[in-house]
Amino acid sequence: MLRETLSKRGVRVITGLGKYFRRVDKNRNGFLSQADFKEALKVFHLGIPEGDFESLWLILDDSKSDKVDYGEFTRAVFGEMNEYRKAFVRKAYMKLDFSKTGSVPMVDIRKCYCAK
Repeated sequence: MLRETLSKRGVRVITGLGKYFRRVDKNRNGFLSQADFKEALKVFHLGIPEGDFESLWLILDDSKSDKVDYGEFTRAVFGEMNEYRKAFVRKAYMKLDFSKTGSVPMVDIRKCYCAK
């Protein structure tokens, strides 16, 4: 149900949810409580009946930690990247990793990317 709603409303809702999640994540650990997640759905007018919410929470919180991270949420909604997208991401990463160290410092990203 949530997947269908999000696919109709598009990328802007997902992007907005990501920004919202980061804003309410006060301790910056990347996790949201059940109450914070429920509030986020209300803020973005993604109302879900309580029974469906409980089912959704059980799927998202598969580690039974009473919290969920944004990465788990997006994978649950969108699934894993297909091979074409993975190859594209690898190619972009290889261009950014000038020194071939396996990590990309922010300085190198700034040389190649401008968000304007």
